[in-house]
Amino acid sequence: MSTWAAKRFWEAARAEPCAGGFAVLLDTRPVKTPAKQPLVLPTLAMAQAIAAEWDQQHGVIKPETMPLTRAANSAIDKVAPQFDGVVGEIANYGSTDLLCYRATVPQALVERQEAGWAPLLAWARADLGAGLAVTHGVIPIPQSKSSLARLRALVAEHSAFELAALHDLVAITGSLILGLAVARGRLTGEEAFALSRIDETWQNEHWGEDEEAAAQEAQRRIALLTAERFLALCG
Repeated sequence: MSTWAAKRFWEAARAEPCAGGFAVLLDTRPVKTPAKQPLVLPTLAMAQAIAAEWDQQHGVIKPETMPLTRAANSAIDKVAPQFDGVVGEIANYGSTDLLCYRATVPQALVERQEAGWAPLLAWARADLGAGLAVTHGVIPIPQSKSSLARLRALVAEHSAFELAALHDLVAITGSLILGLAVARGRLTGEEAFALSRIDETWQNEHWGEDEEAAAQEAQRRIALLTAERFLALCG
């Protein structure tokens, strides 16, 4: 059965235990991923949330309205088969982390970045054991090999489902530290998103907000909050 059936054919979707976790059933038929793998989920809460997405479909199925289902599919079909590669992709953000690259002017923006980002770098050094160097400008600087190795090890501790969420948290913010801060409860998704957009917020305050850019920002924010929710549903 294809997960992305063209039209609704079931009366009700429900979650129930299965071998290895929890499944979503459309009437009596278990949902599978696009790669035809069983959609086996790690928690009942996640299975119930995904079942609710399926129950909210009417007529033609709209995958874009099912972000939790898509994240679970990605965890099974894409992340799990290439786990080490995904770990590396996420961990690589640590070498060019947004929080390490500061403005030189104006002074008010420099101070805003310092106030928002310095506490997170201090947390990474003290709690994660990964100190990162800071520079002004955009020219890449080398980071401590031991810190990068430590960050990679922390990323690798996550399950495939958690990595699917962490990938979005990190890619959307441009910061491995912000992503890990959300994953570890140091920040909320809203807080991480705001911290990742300090430069953009500054520009909007002084030059006005572009309507198209604002719409894109809204989409990124929703995607980040969805990743935060998916991560919470992992356990």
